[in-house]
Amino acid sequence: MYNYSNYPCNNYRNAPWYTPEMYPYFYALGRPDYMWEYPVRNTDYSGMAIKDYGPNPFAINIDEASKQNNNFRTALWTGDHMQLTLMSLAPGEDIGMEIHPNVDQFIRIEEGQGTVRMGKDKNADEYVVNVDDDYAFIVPANTWHNVVNTGSTPMKLYSIYAPPRHPHGTIQRTKADANAAE
Repeated sequence: MYNYSNYPCNNYRNAPWYTPEMYPYFYALGRPDYMWEYPVRNTDYSGMAIKDYGPNPFAINIDEASKQNNNFRTALWTGDHMQLTLMSLAPGEDIGMEIHPNVDQFIRIEEGQGTVRMGKDKNADEYVVNVDDDYAFIVPANTWHNVVNTGSTPMKLYSIYAPPRHPHGTIQRTKADANAAE
């Protein structure tokens, strides 16, 4: 009479669901304590201090921290073997063609769009890709690379260096400040 062939579990095809969402009268006082799987979180990040927290243990909503940062480069965490930096590129701005001989780098775009160029020489035409929100890419050590913001809004990204590339507490408000520090 009924065709249950598409049902995911044929053994329990008519089993009732007893959840507070479907049958609230089974749980008059809501879910029992043992059913809470996720803690309630404070999601107000407007007062979060953007500074270097390393080398102490640290947890943060990286998406919100990246979007809050308006500096060209801010070191958020610096340890002995790794560093996390936040960056904000204005429309048309780039990080500048650079190479790190002994440093691998992970970069994730949180907001914005742009172009990534990587290669073995300074022309860096071997690997060119357009990126936007939620893209991540790896820059191996001794690889020339550049990220250019091609969008009309600031590009927000974060970068992880291993080992650290910048001094603890680095804050460079503009690209000119970054170039002067190099």
